[in-house]
Parts: sequence; structure tokens; C-alpha cells
Amino acid sequence: MKALILVGGYGTRLRPLTLTVPKPLVDFCNKPMICHQIEALKAAGVTEVILAINYQPEVMMGFIKEWGERLGVKITCSQENEPMGTAGPLALARHLLDDGSGKPFFVLNSDVVCPYPMKDMLDFHLAREAEATILVTKVDDPSKYGVVVIDEYGQVQRFVEKPKEFVGDKINAGIYVLAPSVLDRIELRPTSIEREVFPHVAADKKLFAFTLPGYWMDVGQPKDYLKGLTLHLDNLRIHSRAALASGPDYTGNVLVAPSATIGSGCLIGPDVSIGEGCVIGNGVRLSNCVVMKGVKVKDHSKVDKSIIGWDSTIGAWSRLENHCVLGEDVQVKDELYLNGAVVLPHKEIKEAVPSPNIIL
Repeated sequence: MKALILVGGYGTRLRPLTLTVPKPLVDFCNKPMICHQIEALKAAGVTEVILAINYQPEVMMGFIKEWGERLGVKITCSQENEPMGTAGPLALARHLLDDGSGKPFFVLNSDVVCPYPMKDMLDFHLAREAEATILVTKVDDPSKYGVVVIDEYGQVQRFVEKPKEFVGDKINAGIYVLAPSVLDRIELRPTSIEREVFPHVAADKKLFAFTLPGYWMDVGQPKDYLKGLTLHLDNLRIHSRAALASGPDYTGNVLVAPSATIGSGCLIGPDVSIGEGCVIGNGVRLSNCVVMKGVKVKDHSKVDKSIIGWDSTIGAWSRLENHCVLGEDVQVKDELYLNGAVVLPHKEIKEAVPSPNIIL
């Protein structure tokens, strides 16, 4: 079985992290974001994953070389010469997706985190003899989204964009199971599968929706990335407690890479991810934050609600809060306060940033 992951976007909302790598390769809980999806696809029987790439293709090729064998799945690329939307990449990769067997395939947006119920979704799709099945998730305020209206059997009746009156509370979660016949509905041009393909499948009564039994988050921007971290770590606590750190320094859900070192007198958590090779000094306070591979946080510093990019250094007695995002190799000097600062890669910060939303 095959799957296609849409990885062609520029990831502008997650800059400065995406100035170093494409969004699907940004670390999420100590591995590239896309690896969580590939592992779930493999568990559902997928043997080949096709990456629809556009931005930084050489970096994506490096990922395939490093991770393909480690994940135990064949990974290939279908490269766009121009942005092709969410359906155009399927037409471009048709020769890879349709092998004549008639088997369905998965399509995923690369910035979605959830429990990935791939096997259950596939069984649902096959049982209904669907042409396409959409993963949907329940939201508290559907007026902010495009709502998928479904019947009791899961058949999609229609789509309603930002409804003013209640018509349903399910929205598209960005993961699909498609029969090869869907490819016949897509032209080789920039196309939206949500707006230009699915309504026609629904009109033919061949479109179904599988409701996600668990959390969901689009982690394409920093605040949602950190919300996704909280949801994912909580899911790990429920299903794989052994993956989380425990001890007197940790409170709540904390994920620590084996090669990271933690000083004495620290207070870490809740909702913290610490990457490979990180060095956390003495008396450090970390909460609701991500500290990526190779980061150093010196003594008595505090990081809250922030993302610290690869190989950066936080000086002693410094404080970062309110959704700071540091790119790769940022050096923050001692005793500085950063409030919501966004720092480009390879910068040295020598002065405090007391006002939020400043890009350095």
C-alpha cells in the first residue's frame, strides 16, 4: 500500500525554524514531524511513502537518505516545479500512486498531529466501498471553519464554509483515504482537493467521513505547535508512559532524549521536550517549551511557552517567555529577558527584548 504526504509548502508561519529545514522536517517531540506520520502509515501496512516536494528539495533528499532505512519504509519524491495546491500533486504523482492494483492510498497534510487511526480509517473506507474518505475532527466553535456535514452512516452530504447557523461540528482534519479513481477527477494543474474534487465525489454519494477518536492539531504555527506538544505528550502518558521522563526534577509530561544532560536543582515541566545532545545547566526552569537538538541552557535560566531551535545557547540567568521562537544557532547572552521575540538563525542577542512580536 502507498501514501502521499504533501510537503510542498514554504512553512512561512513557522519561521524562523523553516529557514533551516522544510516544515515537515522541523523537530516535533525529538524527531522530524513527518516521521510520526510515516511510522503510523507503516503500522497500517504502507510500504511506500511518496513526498510531494517543492521547497528545499535537496534537504528533503537528505532526509530520505538518513531516515528511509531507519523507518523501514521506501520513501520516494515527486517534485513540483510550481506550487500545485492540495490536489495537483496527486495528478503529478499518478504514475507512482496508481500501480493498477486498484488498492486505495493515503494522502496526508504534513503539519497535522493526532493519534493517526490509519488502520481503522482504512477499514471504514473499505467497508463502505467509498471512493474517498476524509478524516474529520470535532471542534467547539464550528463557525470558524469549513464544516463537513455528514449523515449517521458517515456519508458526506455537503460542505459549509464558516456557517452562521449550526449545521454540524466536524471539520476536515487533513488526512484522506482515496481510491485510484479519484485521480481521474484531477487535472494536472494547481488544484484544491477540498474545493474542486471532494464536492464532486460527495455529489456522487461516494465521499465518507471518519471521525477522529482523539486529539488533533495543525502545528503549522508556533502557538499551535506548542498546543500540539501538550496534546501529544498527554497521549504518550496515556499509551506509553515509559517514553516520558520521571524523577524529582520533572513535573507533568516531559520527554527527554537519552543523550541530553540535566543539571542539579532543575524544575522541568509540564509539557517539555528536550532533544538529543542538549545540556541543561543547574537550577534551570523549563515549562511548556521545546528545546531542540544540541541546545545549551545555562544555569538558572527560565524558558516558558517558547521554542528553542537547534544548537542555540541560552545564557545564564536569562528568561524567555510568551512564545519566543529562536532559529538555529542563536546565541542569547547572560541575564537577558526575551518577551515573544522571534530570532532568525545564527544571530547573537546582546540586549533584552521586552516587547513581543519583534523579529531580530
